[in-house]
Amino acid sequence: MSRTCLAIILAAGDSTRMKSSMSKVLHPVAGLPMIAHVMKAVAASGVTDTAIVVGRDADAVTKAASQGGLNVTPFLQKERLGTGHAVLTAREAIERGYDDILVAYGDAPLITEAPLKAARAALAEGNDLAVIGFHTASPTGYGRLLVEGGELVAIREEKDASEDERRITRCNSGLMAIDGRKALDLLSRIGNSNAKGEYYLTDLVEIARSLGGRAVAVDAPESELAGCNNRAELAIIERLWQERRRHDIMVSGVTMIAPETVFLAHDTVIGQDVVIEPNVVFGPGVTVESGAIIHAFSHLEGAYVASGATVGPFARLRPGANLAEGSKVGNFCEVKKAEIGKGAKINHLTYIGDAFIGAETNIGAGTITCNYDGVNKHETHIGAHAFIGSNTALVAPVSVGDGAIVGSGSVITQDVPADALALGRARQEVKPERAPVMRERNLALKAAKKGNKR
Repeated sequence: MSRTCLAIILAAGDSTRMKSSMSKVLHPVAGLPMIAHVMKAVAASGVTDTAIVVGRDADAVTKAASQGGLNVTPFLQKERLGTGHAVLTAREAIERGYDDILVAYGDAPLITEAPLKAARAALAEGNDLAVIGFHTASPTGYGRLLVEGGELVAIREEKDASEDERRITRCNSGLMAIDGRKALDLLSRIGNSNAKGEYYLTDLVEIARSLGGRAVAVDAPESELAGCNNRAELAIIERLWQERRRHDIMVSGVTMIAPETVFLAHDTVIGQDVVIEPNVVFGPGVTVESGAIIHAFSHLEGAYVASGATVGPFARLRPGANLAEGSKVGNFCEVKKAEIGKGAKINHLTYIGDAFIGAETNIGAGTITCNYDGVNKHETHIGAHAFIGSNTALVAPVSVGDGAIVGSGSVITQDVPADALALGRARQEVKPERAPVMRERNLALKAAKKGNKR
């Protein structure tokens, strides 16, 4: 039978050093709030219930923490009296009874499930406490883990450490696992006889040992345990996350010409044999299938790129861009909320928005879909095997049939039948004072649409 586990995530800090209008743990790493990264790792470690100790922006933090199907319960910490006090803020959750209690921090988004699982495994072996530590060449400022005969005997803060203890390079991360059956008793014994009058979780090691219990240390890579206190550290964490994810993607079979210039989102999916050239940015919600090529200086967000498709250079795919197999969106093109059919080509200097482009259709340079009338968005539908000449303006709503040809420099305001030739060139006509009339009409149409939706 699997062991039950409650994770307690400490996220109540005031975040003053971030100099921000929002809580530190809401700041994104790879497009996802840092606390959500922590929750992903917690969920992967086998936890099903989570207590979030919140303070500032409590509702937003709780919402951001609701990841991976976990049952999340917020607990408001009204006073800041140390880490031990923060954990006991979730007393009600602890009292439900769990085999394991995991304590983690909402501002450590690089943590993975591996050390969390290792700490839980140590509890399953009969230990009362498992502290997650790390080895570092620069231990200054960290509490040292004092281990004797395989047991963790104390966590010594640097100011209290002897010269020999300061030479120890195994340090405390602050993350730990506690035997759930003993957690309340151990936590209630933490005192505040220190200069700050606060209750520190680190005292649990000596408390557990004084009661005949056993504490151990388990190790994690130093890079996984980096916390965030200011914008400079946030940038370091972003860099470390990107380096780790790039490595994983390249090992999976993706070619990156200059990986240090490619930026990924937390949910970017890249298939095998994809080639990514330098200076490409992936926003959230992008999937690129096998064999596609993403040329340099392209930006993709909320987009799907099928096998063998080509993007860029200098292309922008906005949310809703859906490129079918073998299609191409070339240089200085922007695609938004549009289906680009199999083998279709949009080679250069073009905007396609709120549109459907059929298979094998060619869109000439400088073509735009005029999808916005100042109030409402409208759709353009272009069939398969059509040819749209350069510098064409397609004034939506409008459709162009299969196999049709539209001459260069056309302004298309009426539907073009299949296999027809359309030449939408005309002399300029100016109608004074008609713009306000059109705006009023468009606003009325928008109001009518809203009424129909109700």
